[in-house]
Amino acid sequence: MRGFGELEAVVMDRLWAMGGSGTVRDVLEQLQQDRTIAYTTVLSTMDNLYRKGHLTRAREGKAHRFQTVVSHSEHTAALMHQALNTDSDSEAVLTHFVGEMTDDELARLQQVLRRRSSETPR
Repeated sequence: MRGFGELEAVVMDRLWAMGGSGTVRDVLEQLQQDRTIAYTTVLSTMDNLYRKGHLTRAREGKAHRFQTVVSHSEHTAALMHQALNTDSDSEAVLTHFVGEMTDDELARLQQVLRRRSSETPR
């Protein structure tokens, strides 16, 4: 899984913030709160995301409603997994990653690991 271009990332973030679904007009209105941007720019970006498989779309009147294929957390997890597997020494990568975690992050990681081990049949 590849990361997004700058505008693609902003569009995906806005869609995720809207529950994963929206029209070009919905996203445009959100983006225009922070910047000047044209409808056609948002349309072409969302079409590109659709063609790349990050969005689905369904006709809604004269427009399309776009839906994210994965949640924000699923996308982030896939990027983390990809980063872990890009180095031949994944243990060293993981060691550095965990070494940079705060105490709160470590506690959450430990909770997830405990929950996973209790859910996994032995």
